[in-house]
Amino acid sequence: MLTVTDLHVSYGVIKALDGVSFTVGAGEIVTLIGGNGAGKTTALRTISGLLRPAGGRIEFLGQDISREPAHGIVARGLCHVPEGRMVFANLTVEENLTMGAYLLRDPAKAEANREYVFGLFSRLKERRKQTAGTLSGGEQQMLAISRALMGEPKFLMLDEPSLGIAPRLVTTIFERIVGISRDRRLPILLVEQNARLALEISRTAYVLESGRVVMHGPSEELRGDPRLRATYLGG
Repeated sequence: MLTVTDLHVSYGVIKALDGVSFTVGAGEIVTLIGGNGAGKTTALRTISGLLRPAGGRIEFLGQDISREPAHGIVARGLCHVPEGRMVFANLTVEENLTMGAYLLRDPAKAEANREYVFGLFSRLKERRKQTAGTLSGGEQQMLAISRALMGEPKFLMLDEPSLGIAPRLVTTIFERIVGISRDRRLPILLVEQNARLALEISRTAYVLESGRVVMHGPSEELRGDPRLRATYLGG
């Protein structure tokens, strides 16, 4: 579904990504883990067209999207849920969901998707007339994911879905992420500060340090790697 090859991204003289390569197959959950400044968010922003790579290639469904604008990438079905959620605070839950379906031309599909996400996150259905800015952090994250699903994406990228969320809601959100991938055969590229949780739900993991992939493999194997346990899993 997605192939990133030798990706280079710089902020002025600072190299944020220095030859990063990875792949995500159909129906897979793949995670990028690493410390702050490792390049994880930069990778997602570059794939979604928000940043322009200095070198390398990004292929989605066999097509080179390295130079495509962000709106064209979304239209191809690749959707990015950014760090910080970025919901429309002054719009209601229902209006946020409607914004997520703006590319759909079939009202019946939009309505079916709305019922699907209300089934995933019943809290949103209860708060459908509430403005998004008054929701809790966890509820806003549910809304951000649901807004992305409204457009029937072919590929989903999630940036730090557990950030700033109460632990009791983190479990619920990650259970739903697994369910979405399974039920819809939807590939997910996950950036997550909670490395332990990310490795539990993903099939494959790539560890980034200073803009480079320093380790990769099946998540189950990496969970037992002593170097990774010492650095990211608390020993």
